[in-house]
Amino acid sequence: MTTNAAWGGDQLDLEAYLARIGYAGDRRPTLETLRALHAAHLSSIGFENLEIVVGRPVLLDLESLQAKMVEQGRGGYCYEQNLLYAAALDRLGFRISGLCARTRMGERRIRPATHALLKVQLDGEDWITDVGFGAEGLLEPLPLRDGVESHQGEWVFGLVHETETETAPETWVLRTRHADDWFDLYAFGTERRFPVDYAVFNHYISTHPRSPFTGQMVVQRPSRDLRRTLIGREYAVTRPDGTREAREVSPQELPDLLATEFGITLSAADAQAVVTFHER
Repeated sequence: MTTNAAWGGDQLDLEAYLARIGYAGDRRPTLETLRALHAAHLSSIGFENLEIVVGRPVLLDLESLQAKMVEQGRGGYCYEQNLLYAAALDRLGFRISGLCARTRMGERRIRPATHALLKVQLDGEDWITDVGFGAEGLLEPLPLRDGVESHQGEWVFGLVHETETETAPETWVLRTRHADDWFDLYAFGTERRFPVDYAVFNHYISTHPRSPFTGQMVVQRPSRDLRRTLIGREYAVTRPDGTREAREVSPQELPDLLATEFGITLSAADAQAVVTFHER
């Protein structure tokens, strides 16, 4: 099968990746396969920025991504997650493009376009698929269609198209329904992006003092009925009705919590580094 060199599907250990996410289904590049792969990846590989916490650079070459997320049982954030996922989709014959989004999280102010997501073309229609947004992220792909709404587990997602204004370009907005109203997650255009673009964005996100991922631990995991987050030492569970339970976790509890609630396996050295970081 022909792959796109930009996404590295020919370099992926596909069998190891599919075993990691627990996928044993159809491998034909169909919508059903895409949905199943999206769900399997999301439920198996947690969102985390622990490389930054333990003082290592975030590497985006496919060999490093496989070693970390497939072999070592770790997770990653958007660039890592979606680049590994893109390699698998590419290897299986999907037609993919990279996109970039501006995070909104309920606000309309213009943030830098630093979030990575993917577009897949199937039977003449475009779909967005994104396994790297964290707790409020999509649980399955969405058609790139104005006004679409999708019930995914106990959550509802939607896409709307915004026309260009003096302060914002023409764009698509992914949103989720909160208890009171729609909540904008991120806004994105359809300009194609490539791994080399994500390498530049990744440098900013992993090193700049204003990045939300430097200076604190950020670990998240969505599911069909709960959204789990660990920001710093605050562990929280949010339910579809908007109720939220939160508690502070001691530094010594963190490695076990990462394993049991987020499926993230740390080496002994990394577990100690996480504890030490939060004892400061």
